[in-house]
Amino acid sequence: MPDVTLPGVVDRHVHLGLVDRALLADGPVVEVHDLGWDPREAAAWATTPPSGVRVRYAGPFHTAPGGYPSGRSWAPDAAVRPVPSPRAAAEAVADVVAGGGFAVKVALHAGMALLPDDVLRTLVTEAHAAGLPVVVHAEGAGQAERAVEAGADTLVHVPWTETLSLELVARAAHMTWISTLAIHDGPGGRAGLDRAIGNARRFVAAGGTLVYGTDMGNGPTPVGVNEREIELVGRVLEGEALRRAVLGAPDAPALTAPGPVPRTAAELIAWLRSAARRVQDQGLRP
Repeated sequence: MPDVTLPGVVDRHVHLGLVDRALLADGPVVEVHDLGWDPREAAAWATTPPSGVRVRYAGPFHTAPGGYPSGRSWAPDAAVRPVPSPRAAAEAVADVVAGGGFAVKVALHAGMALLPDDVLRTLVTEAHAAGLPVVVHAEGAGQAERAVEAGADTLVHVPWTETLSLELVARAAHMTWISTLAIHDGPGGRAGLDRAIGNARRFVAAGGTLVYGTDMGNGPTPVGVNEREIELVGRVLEGEALRRAVLGAPDAPALTAPGPVPRTAAELIAWLRSAARRVQDQGLRP
C-alpha cells in the first residue's frame, strides 16, 4: 500500500511552561499555540522552539483584578494581566501586539472576579482593531454567552459547565471552539465531558468550527499527540472534517505513513503512531 503524506498535528491549546518542551522535537506535533504564560518566556520559546515545532503564543491571561488564574500555584505572576478599566484594556492589547502575541487571551471564570462588560468589549474591540483574534476561557454559568455577545473569536475550551441553548449555539456558529475534551475524562468529570460533547455536536451542526487542542500541561496530559483527545473529537467529527481539526494546513511540515487516508479517529491514531516526519521537514526551525 502506498504511503500517505499529510500535514502534521497542530495543538491549538498548550501551556509549554508546565511541560518538558524538548519532548516535542521532530515528532508528529508540528505547531503549538501557547494560551497563557509570561510573554517574555513565551517569546523566547518561539525564537528557539523544540526542533521541528512552530510555537505561537498569546501572552498572558487578561482578567479582572483577582480573577482567574490569579493565585494559582502554576501561574507565574507575569502570566496574569489584571485589566481594571477600558483604558487598561487598550494598553494591555497594545502590549500583546508589541510582544509578538498572535491573539489576546481573556479569562471569564465565574468562580472568581469577572471582567465587567465594558472592559471585555474594549479588549475585543482593541484586539480586532490590531488584527488579533480574542480567545476566551469561559467557565461557569453565562460566561460562554458573554464571550459570544462581546464578539470573541474563539472559546479555548468547548463549554462544559452548562448545556448551551440551540439559540446561543447558533449565535456562536461563526466562532472556533478548541476541543480540550480529555481534561474532563476522569473521576467526577463525566458529566462535564458529556455536556461538552453535546455542546460540540450542536455547534458543529450549526456550522461552527471545532479544532483539536489538549490544554497540554493541565494535569497528566501527554507531551505530544494526545490519542484520547483525538478519540473524543472523533465522537463529533470524521473524515476530512476530523483531519482538518487535528492536522495543520497543507503547507505545514508533513508526516508520511502507510495508507489509506484515515477517516475515523481510530484510523487517524493508528496512522499517527506509524508516521514519520518527511525527510525535508526533519529538524525544521519554523
